[in-house]
Amino acid sequence: MHFGILEGILSVFITALFVSVLFRQLKLSIVLGYLVVGALVGPHMLGLVPDSDIINKLSQFGIVFLMFTVGLEFSIPKLIALRNIVLIVGNLQVLLCVIISTLIGKALGMSLHESFVVGSIVAMSSTALVIKQLNDQFELQTQHGLNAVGILLFQDLAVIPIIICISSLAKGIHSGFAMALLWSLLKGIFAIGLIFVLGRWLLKPLFHFIARTRAIELFTLSVLLVTLASAWITASLGLSFGLGAFLGGVMLAETEFRHQIEVEIRPFRDILLALFFISVGMLTDIKTWYDTWIWIALLVFALVIGKMLLIFILARLAGNYSTTAARTGIVLAQGGEFGFAILSLAVGGNMLRPEYQQVVLAALLISIAIAPLLIRYNKQIANYFIPNKDLSDTDSQKEIIQHAKKMHNHVVICGYGRMGQHIARLLDKIKFPYVGIDFDAELVKRASLAGDEVIYGDAGHPEILEKAGVDHAKVLVICISDHRAALKILGITRQHYPDLPILVRCHDKAELTQLKKMGATQIIAELFEASLTLSNHLLQLIRLPRDKIADIIQDVRNTDYDLLQQVFVGSEDDEDTTNEPISLHEQLSPIFVTEGSYAVNRKLHDLNLKEIGVEVISIRRGNEKHVKPHGNIKIHANDIVVLFGTLEHLEDAENRLLEGT
Repeated sequence: MHFGILEGILSVFITALFVSVLFRQLKLSIVLGYLVVGALVGPHMLGLVPDSDIINKLSQFGIVFLMFTVGLEFSIPKLIALRNIVLIVGNLQVLLCVIISTLIGKALGMSLHESFVVGSIVAMSSTALVIKQLNDQFELQTQHGLNAVGILLFQDLAVIPIIICISSLAKGIHSGFAMALLWSLLKGIFAIGLIFVLGRWLLKPLFHFIARTRAIELFTLSVLLVTLASAWITASLGLSFGLGAFLGGVMLAETEFRHQIEVEIRPFRDILLALFFISVGMLTDIKTWYDTWIWIALLVFALVIGKMLLIFILARLAGNYSTTAARTGIVLAQGGEFGFAILSLAVGGNMLRPEYQQVVLAALLISIAIAPLLIRYNKQIANYFIPNKDLSDTDSQKEIIQHAKKMHNHVVICGYGRMGQHIARLLDKIKFPYVGIDFDAELVKRASLAGDEVIYGDAGHPEILEKAGVDHAKVLVICISDHRAALKILGITRQHYPDLPILVRCHDKAELTQLKKMGATQIIAELFEASLTLSNHLLQLIRLPRDKIADIIQDVRNTDYDLLQQVFVGSEDDEDTTNEPISLHEQLSPIFVTEGSYAVNRKLHDLNLKEIGVEVISIRRGNEKHVKPHGNIKIHANDIVVLFGTLEHLEDAENRLLEGT
C-alpha cells in the first residue's frame, strides 16, 4: 500500500499513540516503544512509510532541541568542573574504543579501513537516548549522569575528526589530512567563542526586552530562533548541530528565563525526538539478521559489554567509586546516532563490504533497543555485580548505624554539606546527639574518619532514614539545596513519621509554599533570613529593646515573609536568583491617579482590585501615607496607589484605576 506524505505521517502518529499507551501501561521505556513503532511502519514490515527521508530530516531537530534543553541545565562553571571527564575520560574512551576495535577487526580478517570504521562506530553512544532517559529519571545531575554528559560531549566533538579521517581515506587523500584536522579544531574554537560572545552581549538583553512585552508568542519564537541559530552556526562550520544547540542553552542557563524557556521548547523537543527514535526503528530489517547472527552478536557484545567495561575502568582510574563507574559504563553501553552517520559515510565511500554493513546496522539497532532497560535499571545492575562496599558496609559505617539505632531524642541532619556541618558544630558545642546523612561518598568518608556521626546513603529512602534512627529522633533537619530532593525527603518522612518535627531550608517564597503544603514544621527561606539577620543587628544598634526586636522578626516569619516579598523591581534585578521570568514575579508598583481617572471619587472596595489579583499596600496622599487602607476610603486625584502583584495583574489594575476597564 502506497501512502503520501500526509498519510504516512498520520500513520506514524496513530501507531505511536497506540504503542506509547501500551508501553506506559506495561511500564516499559517509551523510547523502546518508539523504536517498535519505527520497525512496524517502516519499509521492511508494514511499509506504511516506504520513504523515511522526510521523517529522518525532521527528527534531527529533536536532537537539536534536546541538546539545547540539556545546555539549560549546565552553567559555564559546571562545564569547567567537567573538564577532566570531557578531556581525559572522554578522550581515552573514544581513542581506546577505536584502537581496540581496529585491532580485533584486523585479527578477524577485516581490512584496516573496515576495522577503523567499525571502531569509530563502536566509540559513539546515543546522546539523544542517554540524556533524555537520565533526565526523565532525574539522574542527569548525579555523578554518573555528569560523567555520561562529559563523555558524550567529547564524542560529539570527536566525530568531526573521525568523519574527516573516513572522508580522506575514502578519497585516497593523505597529504592534507593534518591540515584538515587543524582547520576543524580552529573552527570549533571559533564557533564556541562566537556563541559565548553572542550569548553574553546579545541574548540576555534580548530576552529582557521580550519579557517586558509580555507577548508569549514572541518569547516562544525567540527561543526557537536562538536554538536553531546556535545549531546553524556550528553546522555551517562543519561541527554538529547538537553542539551549537547545547552551547546556546548554556548561554541562557544563568539567566532568569531558564525555566520558562524550557517550558516553551519542551513540546517541540518531545515530538521531534520521538520522530528521531521512530526513524531509527525504520531501519530495522530482521529478515537479513538470520545468516549473520553470530557476527551481529559479537558486535553487540563489543558495543554493550566491551564499552561498558572500558568506561568502567577509565572512570575508576579517574577517581570514581566502583558503583559510580559501573553506572557510567552501563548508561553509555550502546551505539549512537553518530554511528549511523559514520556508517552512511563509509558505505558511500565503499569502505565497508555489503555483508558488514547489515551486521553493523543490526548491532546498532539491537544495542539501542536494549539501552532503555539498561539505563532504567543501571543502579540495580551495578549493585548486583558490584555490591556497594565502597562505604556503606565499612566497619566505621556499621558502628555509626548501630550507634544511631540506640540513640533517642537526637537530631537527624539530611545533607551534610556546609549548612549541615554548621548545624552539627553547634550541636557538638552543646553536646546534643545527631546523625548526618549524605550521598557524597568522599565527604562521608572524611567526616566519619574525623569522628562525625554521618552515614552514607540517599536520605529520600526509608531504609536509610531508619538506619539513622529517625523513628525515635527528636527533630529531622533537611539541609539539601536541591529543592526536588528536599520535597522527596519531606514526602517520604511525612508518610512514615507524621508526627516528627521537620525543619527545612529553602530559597524563596515559591519553594516555601510547596514545602508548607507538604507538611514541613518550620521552613527557613535563605533569601529572607539574610535580610532578617541584617535587620536584627541594625535594630540592636539603634537601641530597640531585644524583646521588641524578637517580636518584629517572629511576626515576619509567622506570616511566611510576606512583608519582605513586597519589593520594587528595577530593570536589572541583580539580587534575584529565582530563575523565573520577570513577568511571574510579584512586586510593588506605584500608580499615579491623574485628574479624570476612573477611580477618582470612588471607594476602594468598589474598584474590585482583589478580583484582578493585586493587593493594595498603601495610598499616598500628599505627605500622608495610608497603610493597608480600608475599603471605604475614597480615591482622590493625585493619589499614589501602591499595589502588589505580578506584572500582568498590575497592568490590569492600572487599567482599572485609570480607565475603568
